[in-house]
Amino acid sequence: MTAETLPMAILALALGYLLGSIPFGLLLTRKAGTADIRTIGSGNIGATNVLRTGRKDLAALTLLGDALKGTAAVLLGAALFGHDGALAAGFGAFIGHIFPVWLKFRGGKGVATFIGVTLGFAWPGVLAFAFAWLTVAYVTRFSSLAALVASVVTVAAIWIFGYRPEAAVLAVLAALLWAKHHENIRRLMAGTEGKIGKDKIGAKG
Repeated sequence: MTAETLPMAILALALGYLLGSIPFGLLLTRKAGTADIRTIGSGNIGATNVLRTGRKDLAALTLLGDALKGTAAVLLGAALFGHDGALAAGFGAFIGHIFPVWLKFRGGKGVATFIGVTLGFAWPGVLAFAFAWLTVAYVTRFSSLAALVASVVTVAAIWIFGYRPEAAVLAVLAALLWAKHHENIRRLMAGTEGKIGKDKIGAKG
């Protein structure tokens, strides 16, 4: 990034942030007339907590929306501002999701948006994420652990595939994703993390 491209990168970052901060989980559950998603389970606005409303359809739509806003940010950033713009917009989308200005900076944990940004950066990375997530989830039955491991595998995979700038950005996003999962990590270490298929409506996640 040069001094000439910096203003464009800032605009791309702002564009990505605005797209990423769209709280699909909250908007969809409000539209459906369910309980305020922030008052149940973990209070998170992501798909996992939306699932605790009992509405699998809303959870699926939330997952899709949170992922595609990351992809859209990258593609728009690339179209309007070039490669550096794509990187900045993808970063902005992830930050917007986990720290949305509309919700007092209390957003989701970023897994779906991480996947969406990865898709925009380098689609093979999504295959790496899916393979790692499915493998770890099958073996351990821990969704959180699967996501954490998959984020690291994704960064390594696209680095190996030759997408070095994208891998650098995703490494930062993966670090933030791990930080947002600090409670899950604590429960994993304590042996109290809920397993797939055994989650409760009031569980944290």
